[in-house]
Amino acid sequence: MLDNSGKPISEKAITVWRWTGALGALVSGAVIVGMAWILARFHAPKWCLGMLAGIWLIEVVLGVGWVPVLRQRRWRYAIREEEIDIQRGVWSTKRTLIPMTRVQYVDVRQGPLLKRYGLASIAVFTAAAAHEIPALPADEAEQLCRLIAEWAKVADDNDA
Repeated sequence: MLDNSGKPISEKAITVWRWTGALGALVSGAVIVGMAWILARFHAPKWCLGMLAGIWLIEVVLGVGWVPVLRQRRWRYAIREEEIDIQRGVWSTKRTLIPMTRVQYVDVRQGPLLKRYGLASIAVFTAAAAHEIPALPADEAEQLCRLIAEWAKVADDNDA
């Protein structure tokens, strides 16, 4: 099985993901209130309204309270001269190894919530896919971006 070696992402990710979950819960709450209003207008049984409220409550508890903590605890990454190792997953663990020879370019991304908490994400692009390491301290993300770019260039130079 996969081990927990590697570096964890910032604990501030929990707060960012909780805010994201809360915003999503507000949107779904508005939709559920609209559905409840329509059901009430058509004299639906009260258990239908209770079920909608229960579904929303489960979403809030999981999306705001529990999943962000698990998600942050499970994220691990390691950047080595030969490869980038990313491990993630809440319910099941996924591990991705990206050889430096396959890296085409790397980006540092920072949305409003990440910026508010001094965090940034690194996106590593290969010909096949984009891979992200979320919620790193902004200065560390910049340094890692430069390091990956340098090692990926070195790998390309050695192949030629």
